[in-house]
Amino acid sequence: QVQLVESGGGLVQAGDSLRLSCAASGRTFSSLAMGWFRQAPGKERDVVATISQSGGFKKYADSVKGRFTISRDNVKNTVNLEMNNLKVEDTAVYYCAATVGSSVVVTKTNADYWGQGTQVTVSS
Repeated sequence: QVQLVESGGGLVQAGDSLRLSCAASGRTFSSLAMGWFRQAPGKERDVVATISQSGGFKKYADSVKGRFTISRDNVKNTVNLEMNNLKVEDTAVYYCAATVGSSVVVTKTNADYWGQGTQVTVSS
């Protein structure tokens, strides 16, 4: 069993930056591919960024490329999402997710564990 706890959400203005963190426990963190997803009201949950077990492979949604950076610390058992130049359309609940399998990316279908989510609201 893996427990994921997100933190760092809040209310910011367009153009601001925000850093989300996800603390993992319950399993060897370096064996998990990790990802960040988001879900806006009335919309599906979509992947934002994903990072491989070693951190050597990262993948981003087109909508956040160049603005968001995913990183992980396999000593502190955390995965972070640095969000810069935030836009109103980034407003959503952000979820941390993990997959136990051999895949280097996390998808909605292979995610084994989810955090409870943290709200990010970007005002104009």
